[in-house]
Amino acid sequence: MAEPLRPRPAILRMAPYSPPTAGRQGKLRLDFNENTVGCSPRVVEFLRQRLTEDALAVYPEYGEARAELAAFFGVAPDQLLLTNGTDEAIQLLVNTYVDAGEEVCLLKPSYAMYRFYAEVAGAEIREIPYRADTLAFPLEELLGALSDRTRAVLIANPNNPTGTAIGLEGIERVLDAAPQAAVLVDEAYYEFSGITALPLLARYPNLFVSRTFSKVYGLAALRLGCLFSQAGNIAWVQKGQSPYSVNAVAALAARAAIRDQDYIRQYVNEALAARELLCRELDRLGVPYYPSQANFVLMRAGDRALWIRDRLREAGVLVRDRSYELPGCVRVTVGTREQVRRLIAELEKIW
Repeated sequence: MAEPLRPRPAILRMAPYSPPTAGRQGKLRLDFNENTVGCSPRVVEFLRQRLTEDALAVYPEYGEARAELAAFFGVAPDQLLLTNGTDEAIQLLVNTYVDAGEEVCLLKPSYAMYRFYAEVAGAEIREIPYRADTLAFPLEELLGALSDRTRAVLIANPNNPTGTAIGLEGIERVLDAAPQAAVLVDEAYYEFSGITALPLLARYPNLFVSRTFSKVYGLAALRLGCLFSQAGNIAWVQKGQSPYSVNAVAALAARAAIRDQDYIRQYVNEALAARELLCRELDRLGVPYYPSQANFVLMRAGDRALWIRDRLREAGVLVRDRSYELPGCVRVTVGTREQVRRLIAELEKIW
């Protein structure tokens, strides 16, 4: 058999990203920071009403969804771009503003797709580690790393997997320090932290904000995100987007999801109460962890991290090992207090 066609050097240098997504059905899903109870029932009912054989035969239209979502988020329709998950938003931003060999600043550890798309583009990556003892946001270190060569800065707020966050004052300092760079503030976990940079859009032409429907809204299977910026920026980014990358079912589901804010508030309140319960129980068991502003907690399991992950999986509880980037750390998604009690009951048996 002939050798496969040789790819670009940037692809050769990359490590593959293979999340452990198989075999999760029927288990307690505390591994991917999803909504652990499912989306609002109103979403399913709305889809039943709107989906027909004829509707699925037509290419998607986004006008109604864009207008409704823009009104909900408090932006103009031309300041919002629907994307195939936040992943596409990251990819589009990098493709629009970063050429091969240009510099992208990332925090470490953080969401793997930032590095993934920067590497695909052949960018020069500069990583600034979160502070070792506390995993606090390294603001001064990041500011010191910025230069005229920096073309993009990608920040998760709160950060995954650390759960730590940066305030608006810090975000403004980054925006002021890198006026020539596209600064993305990824707010995938905004609902749990309450910190958003959206009000800064009018003042900063280099600011981009992203949101996802994969977390609190419980629509991870449909892959829908939003990218926000000033209208001129969105027009440039949209030029590089496939015209139908967001499917019609996802666009419909998002409209129904934002209408049921009672459901979202109830889930967020339950998750925050569950996070408080989890931290109290970890304290009781003597399990060290990092404080979090998201719907997950990073616990320090030491050299037993993989063993604990595997024993919990055998008991039907899925958690995420992060020791490959933070030695000894396991990330636990927070859903409901009942789910936390089940996790703790299993953890007590093996800790």
